This record gives sequence, structure tokens and C-alpha cells, in this order.
Amino acid sequence: MNVFLMHPDRDFDPQAPLPPHEADLVQDLELNTLFEAMAQGDKFLFETARQTVLCSLDDPAVIRYRQAILQDCLKNPEVVRALYQIPIESIQNKQRRWLGIFSRHPAGILSSAVEMLEMFVGLLRKLRQIADEHAARFESEGFRRFFAMIQAELDEAYFAEVEAHLRQLRFREGVLVSAELGRGNEGTNYVLRKPRSHQMWVKRVLSRKSPVYSYTLHPRDDHGARALGELRDRGLNLVANAAAQSADHIDGFLNALRRELAFYLGALNLYEQLTALGEPVAFPDPQPAETRRHAFRGLYDVCLALTMKKRLVGNDGEADGKDLVIITGANQGGKSTFLRSVGLAQMMMQCGLFVPAEAFAANLVSGVFTHYRRKEDASMKSGKFDEELKRMSALVDHLRPHALMLFNESFAATNEREGAEIARQVVDALLERRVKVFFVTHQYELARTYHARALPNALFLRADRKRDFKLRPGDPLPTSHGEDVYRKVFGEESAP
Repeated sequence: MNVFLMHPDRDFDPQAPLPPHEADLVQDLELNTLFEAMAQGDKFLFETARQTVLCSLDDPAVIRYRQAILQDCLKNPEVVRALYQIPIESIQNKQRRWLGIFSRHPAGILSSAVEMLEMFVGLLRKLRQIADEHAARFESEGFRRFFAMIQAELDEAYFAEVEAHLRQLRFREGVLVSAELGRGNEGTNYVLRKPRSHQMWVKRVLSRKSPVYSYTLHPRDDHGARALGELRDRGLNLVANAAAQSADHIDGFLNALRRELAFYLGALNLYEQLTALGEPVAFPDPQPAETRRHAFRGLYDVCLALTMKKRLVGNDGEADGKDLVIITGANQGGKSTFLRSVGLAQMMMQCGLFVPAEAFAANLVSGVFTHYRRKEDASMKSGKFDEELKRMSALVDHLRPHALMLFNESFAATNEREGAEIARQVVDALLERRVKVFFVTHQYELARTYHARALPNALFLRADRKRDFKLRPGDPLPTSHGEDVYRKVFGEESAP
């Protein structure tokens, strides 16, 4: 049995390698806030959210596959949580009862496997009951396939057959083993036989010419008991391994169900928190990477909303056909927050989540990369500007065409002319490699250079001095509105 709730044709891989720059992504986009909101204190949910969000999908069809499943989850949250409790109950049962997992003897392995299988049968019956009662409420391809598989493979005939085998594997009337005499009259070719009915045994034993030869072991014969136990283990070896493999198979299925439902459970947790704040969410329209699609309405920084516990001002934008977006304007006008909202929405879209916006559409990217200004570090062996260049050099090794590069006040740790020239050369090289660039900067020289070129694939956004946290299309200005900051801080009518 396969779960296939994360991919249409394969199971979710929790060991998939994370991007090499994941530490910078987590820090710059404040992703731990998102993961904690999805996890709600559950370590397993946190790790699943982290793995899923950081390992982006690159196929619009798979993203839509997950979106449809998530929409089913949002409509039926109580059913999804009931499904998730089945593998959780399995884990709790194993932890509480241990089930003899440390036994090395076939008899112990068999007893443990039978006990585990009996527990699994009860859980699978619960799973079948949920499928029978609620399957009709689900519309996504993933859930319809999943419930159809459960109903087809876990029917009453299956349960009856499994329970009959488990009763036999208890061997309450002893073990029937056949063997042959080998070299030196040693036993060989031990085979476990199907027990005969009680009536047949009575008839054979009581017949006048019974072919049965018996031996009674003395209660204090420890050596004989050990020898008899070894004979029993030889007969049970194959069936013990088969039962253990069957238990492992069901256990693997339940673990896969837990892993894949954990992503959707985290999404439910996130959705409930955002709707409680009155924040909108939308299922985005993912487009192929080769296109240049980027349009949104009411886009906001989901991590900031979760931290401040209130609704934020959203931004509208249209960047279709654009490879470069330069963002300038007033200090504390929402430029960095907007940049973070762009990166978060892209990553949430590419793992199959809804996005924090009223509407959102964008092309897929081969990876999201960030280059943010860092605070001064007294332990650094070189200057701050040198550290920025080294970090950029490390990112270049992993950048591929159609990546998304987010710059936040980069290359500003030197004079404006030098910083602007280095930034220009870096951006030009990225644009040649078909990398989409969003650049927040207060360097007028850099913004002016690109504005003067009148590039058709460039968009200029500006934060107003009103500081309403709205970014609008606007030409770069030769000021960062420092005078406004002075007035706000010192409360004077004009700066000296």
C-alpha cells in the first residue's frame, strides 16, 4: 500500500538534501516563525514543515496536486486529524508495550510480530471505517485514490484471512514440524506444517495401530527443554521472518501516512492562526520557470503577521515579464518587509501551500537565494564588505538559471560609488544567466543607473514618505528621506 498524498507517483522523502544555503534562508526570511506556527510545539511537525518548505517542487502539476489535497483538508479538518491519530496511536502502543522487539529467537520474534499485527489490524479497521464514512466528502485526486485503495485492499475478506492466520500463528495446540535425517542422523530440512484438526489428532492417537511415536519430557530436564526449544525455533524460523516482514510492511505504511499527513496538519494549524487574525490566504497559480510571471494582490509578510498577532497592510503588484525589480524609497517604509513577503510567498507556493495574499501568481524558480545585510560581527577576521563579497561568491556556486535572488541593502558597507558599481556588475551577470532579481537599496547611484537604461524587463517600486507600508511603481529619488526620520525622532518642524 502506498500513501501518495505528497506526490502522485511516489512517497515523500524526509531525507531529501536541503539547499546548501538553508541557514541564510531561515535567518533572512525568518522561516522558523513559519515552522513554529505550523508545528504548534510538535517537534515532528516542525521538522516536516522545515523539510517540505525548504525542498521546493519544480513541477506545476505536482504543486496543483498538493493544493487540491490541501483544499480537501481545509474543508474536512476533523477527518484529517482523525487519520493522523491512527499512526500516532500505533507509535504509542509500540512504546507502551515494546512488543518483544529485542528478541533474537524465532519464537520470540513470531510472538512479537503476531502481537504487533493484531494491534495493526485494529488500526486498519479504524482506517477503513473513516474511508467508508467520509470518502465521498473528498474531491482531490490524491485523497480519492487513497480512500479507494483502502476500501479495495482492506475489505472484510482481507481482515477475515489475516485474523485466521493470526489465530493459527498463536500455536495454542503446539507446533507441528517435519524433518529428515541427514548425515550422522542429524535433523535437516525442518518444515513447519499446518496443524491438523483436534478430531484428526484424537482419531490417530486412539487408533489400535497408531503410527504416532511420542516422547514425554521430564519437567526438570533443562537440557532436553533447550534442545526441544531449538527444534521448535528451526521450524518457526521462516514463518517468524514472514510475520515480522508483514508487520514491518504495515508499520512502514503507517509511518509514511504520518509523514505525509504531518505536512497538511501543519498547514491546517497555520491556516487557523491566519484566519483568526483576519488575514487572507490564496492558492497561487504556479507557472513554468521559463515564463516571467509575478502578480499579486494583498501580499503580506506571513511571519511578521504571526509575530505581531495582527493584520498587516498588503501590497499589490504586477511584474509580469520582469527580470529585475528595484525597490527604493523612505526608510522604515516597508521595503525589507515586502522583500521578505516575496521570498516567503515563493517558497510557500513551491511546496504546495497557500500563500499570504488575496491573489498570487508567479513562475516557478530553480531556487530562492538571499543576500541580506548583516550586523557588525566583532569576531570577523576581515571587513564587513569583504564578508559580503565572500557570501555572494558562495551563492554564485549554487545559482542556476531561473533562480530568484533577493538582495537587501547589499554591498552598502563601502562608499556608494564603489558599492553601486559592484552591485551593478553582480546584477548584470545574474540577469545574463536568467536569474530573477529583487533588490532593495538606498544607493541612488545604483537605482539611477538601471533607470537610465530604460530596460523593458525592469520594474521600479518605491516606498512613500507617508510610510503607509505600501510600495508603488515610482522612479528612484536621490534621497532616503532622512529629514523625515529626524522630524519623527526629535519632533521638530524642520531639520537644522
